[in-house]
Amino acid sequence: MDQSDPAFARHRGGKMAIAATIPLTTRDDLSLAYTPGVARVCEAIAAEPALAEDYTWVSHTVAVVTDGSAVLGLGNIGPRAAMPVMEGKAVLFKQFGGVDAVPICLGTQDADEIVAAVTALAPSFGGINLEDISAPRCFEIERRLDEALPIPVFHDDQHGTAIVVLAALRNAATLLNRKLGDLRVAVSGAGAAGVAVTKMLVAGGVDPAEVVVCDSRGIIHRGRPDLTPTKAELAELTNGDGRTGGIVEALRGADVLIGVSGGEIPEEAVAGMAPGGAIFALANPTPEVHPEIAARYAAVVATGRSDYPNQINNVLAFPGVFKGALAARAVRITEGMKVAAADAIAAVAGEGGEGAGHLRADAIMPSPLDPRVAPAVAEAVAEAARRDGVARA
Repeated sequence: MDQSDPAFARHRGGKMAIAATIPLTTRDDLSLAYTPGVARVCEAIAAEPALAEDYTWVSHTVAVVTDGSAVLGLGNIGPRAAMPVMEGKAVLFKQFGGVDAVPICLGTQDADEIVAAVTALAPSFGGINLEDISAPRCFEIERRLDEALPIPVFHDDQHGTAIVVLAALRNAATLLNRKLGDLRVAVSGAGAAGVAVTKMLVAGGVDPAEVVVCDSRGIIHRGRPDLTPTKAELAELTNGDGRTGGIVEALRGADVLIGVSGGEIPEEAVAGMAPGGAIFALANPTPEVHPEIAARYAAVVATGRSDYPNQINNVLAFPGVFKGALAARAVRITEGMKVAAADAIAAVAGEGGEGAGHLRADAIMPSPLDPRVAPAVAEAVAEAARRDGVARA
């Protein structure tokens, strides 16, 4: 450990703390906040459980839950080493969405135990943000919790990424004077993010037959015998031409490349793309295609990094998604709510920010620091929740 590294100084003692929202300076303060006054509130909630949303922190608090199995680009580093990331996620929730969040790092990677633990913790929270749980377990865990709990469950590595990618592609298509339904898209990576991105693009208007998804073994197609249930579902949804082969074949004639794999894509594969398209190489810290190489073959280039233009960053999505879902007291997060979030992010960029008047090739996304983003996303998500019939407020 390098003690001179400023990152360590910033993390010493952790990045968050609990603060009281009421005064505790007199005997009357204590008697109302705790015994005996608290008993009256407890009895009221026991008689009418929904009152917990008005008289506890539940209505504005989210659990950020991980098992430490797929942390950032670090892999399976376990729950204790994952805590700095979960703390970071929690402070981003507060800073950008005004949502309180609690990091919870579970000491198990067994799907049944994770579902049981989160279900047991759920009464303390208004929503569950699953984070850095490896595929394919993450799909099962999210599905089971979504079915079991009457509150929103959201695996950000899947859906947060998918939302911001759809937003970016909407604006890239606008800039290129193209329609989403006319684009040929290659997705490199079929893990949590790749699966969710593919489904979100289809929900947003991309023709599923024109999407080709590649994993480490090549193009996903109906004839492959080694497909997991999730990948078999992708095979049925996508690749209408029945393409086979690897990333070279997937990219041949493609208008868009979306990299969510972490594996390097050779330049000769990128060279086979149709000219004037878009490359979103989102692996961190090393994009699948270096931006300088990507710029030789695409009109719009985006990465997941903050030191290049067009950062596709989940922080544009999750604070506003939960802020809106909690405001509507949604029981779950629907595809319509996610598409609405993407549209809101795209619209903020189109309105111009930080001095930008219109979309540009190097400005298809708003800044993660743009204060307009989370409120716009929250409003759109809450409205979509009511429209989709999952809101209770």
